[in-house]
Amino acid sequence: MAWFLTASALLAVALVLGLLYHPLGDYMAAVFTTGRDLRVERLIYRLCGIDPTRQQSWRRYLASVGAFSLAGFVLLYAMLRLQPLLPYSLGMPGMRPDLAFNTAASFVGNTNWQSYSPEQATGYAVQMTGLAVQNFVSAAVSMAVAVALIRGFASLRGRSGLGSFWVDLVRANLRILLPLSIVMAVVLIAGGVIQNLTGPASITTVSGGAQTLLGGPVASQEAIKMIGTNGGGLFNANSAHPFENPTAWTNLLQVILLLMIPFSMPRMFGTMVGDQRAGLALLITMIVLFAAVYIPLTIFEYAGSGTAPMLAGGAMEGKEQRFGIVGSTLFATATTGTTGGAVNSMHDSYTAFGGLMLMLDMTLGEVAPGGAGSGTYALLILMVIAVFLAALLLGRSPVYLGKRLGVRELKLVSIAILVLPLLALGGMAAGFAIPSVRADLMDAMSNQGPHGLSEVFYAFVSAAINNGSAFAGLSANDPMLNVLIGVIILLGRFIPIALVLALAGSLAAQGKAATSGDLPLHRPQFVVLLVSLIVFITVPVFVPVLLVGPFAEGLMG
Repeated sequence: MAWFLTASALLAVALVLGLLYHPLGDYMAAVFTTGRDLRVERLIYRLCGIDPTRQQSWRRYLASVGAFSLAGFVLLYAMLRLQPLLPYSLGMPGMRPDLAFNTAASFVGNTNWQSYSPEQATGYAVQMTGLAVQNFVSAAVSMAVAVALIRGFASLRGRSGLGSFWVDLVRANLRILLPLSIVMAVVLIAGGVIQNLTGPASITTVSGGAQTLLGGPVASQEAIKMIGTNGGGLFNANSAHPFENPTAWTNLLQVILLLMIPFSMPRMFGTMVGDQRAGLALLITMIVLFAAVYIPLTIFEYAGSGTAPMLAGGAMEGKEQRFGIVGSTLFATATTGTTGGAVNSMHDSYTAFGGLMLMLDMTLGEVAPGGAGSGTYALLILMVIAVFLAALLLGRSPVYLGKRLGVRELKLVSIAILVLPLLALGGMAAGFAIPSVRADLMDAMSNQGPHGLSEVFYAFVSAAINNGSAFAGLSANDPMLNVLIGVIILLGRFIPIALVLALAGSLAAQGKAATSGDLPLHRPQFVVLLVSLIVFITVPVFVPVLLVGPFAEGLMG
């Protein structure tokens, strides 16, 4: 029965994503390649003084990304600090400087790490005009960067332009994210997700006690939270809360929303570069890595030891009965395999080896399938390394899609793959080494021993890879910890973006390389090489921490 449920859930999601792959991927490719602007887009360009026909070099594209993100950070920080002055603040106070910094960095960085309980810290104005706006634009920034890199591969005339960041940003929002979010918000409302502006309501529970429930514009934010692979919810329980995710079918829908753009971007990539075989190789790699996490994770949760798991049919602690183990593990695989970070179960309560699989999913670099845009450019970075090694093995020149991969390209991707381990392990080391931070970190840990180490490690990996989920046992809302995690989030977001755009500029500046024959980069053998290389490059550096954390906990029983 367990195997049937596991396979059925995976096949249902795969069927819907398969139906969306061609139309959504081709539509996104058309959005970013068409020369026609919508009337509302032309109005926005005129008001902002943007020339939509002007090509940007990678440096100017990066400067535009930085300027836009900085402006969003400052505005959101101000809104969080001045919340009592805003309408619909529900009497919520302004956030402390450290918490406001952490929150602004998190949402601008498409991470949505929440060191606070949303229903106790943010009013509707901040949620709708601050956090939800960043859910749209931060996802659009990721998509724009991915598109710029794809243009670098697709450019065959030796020009250095990567398009216009401002045009890509506007189109991603107006033509992709906003329409999808409106439609899906209506569907979620039909499924029982709430959408209102009512204040706190006091009710009498079945047992006769009193409880205060908060409403809010949940469905509208839930849609973009999942579609944009963001993850921050209006309630502390996130997608485990019945107001955000009331039924088993809304849970399955949210998994699909989380995965549909990342899994459709290989089709967009193939269309834009004119080679669907290249896109298919990316897609199969994503699918293999996704299944390689989901299946063992589900097995570990069904095989939970102890009297309670035996009676419940599996490790149900921290999971909602309406989702069960399969609905929880599928959601968890999707959210740690992307930059989603939303949760419908408490990852801290997973079995030791189940928690290990979730950590492995993030340490892969979130390429299974990765975030909306960020997963594509992260996988293409690893693809460059795989092509280079395959060329060495076959005695060919390292060429991918007509672009020669030389010393400059290899330097950029080599630096890019070091960002996650340096930030995650370096941040963790700094947290324990700096006395003021260590004091906050020790206060935040609710467990000692291997599980306590897992809580801390999960938090720093989640911040460095811009995921945003956490082991619930770590209470990170301490001043120094907020600042450290916020800095790691920003570095984990913008260092890779800078390297990706530099790579895009280097590729775009090239003409088409003359080769004696194309490498067989679409064959199953190369996909096996790519998958193996991803695991070999990303995981080993984290093995020592994983051994003394979740692995040791699992062996202890």
